[in-house]
Amino acid sequence: MVPRAEVVDTLWRQPGITRLLMVTLLGFTGFAATLGSLPWWAAQGGASVSTAGLVTTAMLVSTVATQATVPAVVRRLGSGRGLAIGLLALGAPCPLYALFTDLGPLLAISAVRGVGFALLTVIGSTLTRMLAPPGRHGEAAGLYGLMIGATAMVVVPGAVALGQAFGYGPVAVLASLPVLAVPMALKLSDGRDVDVAEPSGIGHRQAVLRVLVPSLLLLVVTLAGSGLVTFVPIERPAGLLAATVLLAFGVASAVGRWRVGALADRIGTRMLLPVSLATTAAGLAAVAVGLAAGSSAVLVAAAAVCGLGYGAVQNLTLVVAFARVDPVDVPTASAAWNIAFDAGTAVGAVAVGAVAAMGADPGGDGGLGVAVALGLCAVLLALVVPLSTRAAQ
Repeated sequence: MVPRAEVVDTLWRQPGITRLLMVTLLGFTGFAATLGSLPWWAAQGGASVSTAGLVTTAMLVSTVATQATVPAVVRRLGSGRGLAIGLLALGAPCPLYALFTDLGPLLAISAVRGVGFALLTVIGSTLTRMLAPPGRHGEAAGLYGLMIGATAMVVVPGAVALGQAFGYGPVAVLASLPVLAVPMALKLSDGRDVDVAEPSGIGHRQAVLRVLVPSLLLLVVTLAGSGLVTFVPIERPAGLLAATVLLAFGVASAVGRWRVGALADRIGTRMLLPVSLATTAAGLAAVAVGLAAGSSAVLVAAAAVCGLGYGAVQNLTLVVAFARVDPVDVPTASAAWNIAFDAGTAVGAVAVGAVAAMGADPGGDGGLGVAVALGLCAVLLALVVPLSTRAAQ
């Protein structure tokens, strides 16, 4: 039997996997840089708690609207050129963020970036399956998730702290880093890597139906995570508490998404998926308690627990989705999974704020509050735990 450390090292050293992981790291750095900081920047320009999250929603609505078309785009252009176009669209507009605080221009810039993010997410997750050796799909997805988790771990809280300390200019530069990955993305179509295959005869609709349950679970989880990332910095803007909470959430999410992959290859997902969902729900409920009680220690610890389950569910639902379709239908499964991911993130960025503002007076005071809104998200997560037993294999 090959030692586990050697297996991980071998995957790292495979040229296609290595190149894809570096593209993912730079691409998701651009996305993560604005995920927590841009709603804060919009709030500085006068946006309310209930509307600040629209800057994230605009990007992800554009992403979701584009993702279903990505498999056809890749069949026409190839994975490398498709990724390169996506990275340019994601990173190049970002310096414009520093020039505006009004909501309108921020929404327009975010919508353009969403097209690029759609290409990055669908092609990236597809290639984790196409490039992975047999029997190690979960492990490859874990490494891919580690790159994404690393950006959430460092860049999301770092960008919030950077913006609060120095203004949005440095954050806009950080968000432009996907442009640097364009040369590496173009090499993914040089013939040494696997490109996206033609769809099979079963059709897109049947492939989507096969991955509907894991995609629904992912949507609910990302809705809850988006609410946490978007509104904790707004609720706790003073000092470094928000950055610390997001760092704890990001570290745990990266660990969960990375380590659960190899475990899923060995024992399957039947028990892992429900346990991971329950962990996310419990952690988010504790985050709500920490916000309501004003306890920094509870808030940080709860965010870590929530992040651990959050990351694990992302990996496990991707593994389940790919296992439910034939290899040639992986692009369609990837598109469906990514649509669920980004739709949940987009809905969470605005829905949690809308629930928090329910019952507020015309001046914006009062309302249910963010703590109650996140608590309701935790209840929703708990309600879908039984459904996860149908998704797991």
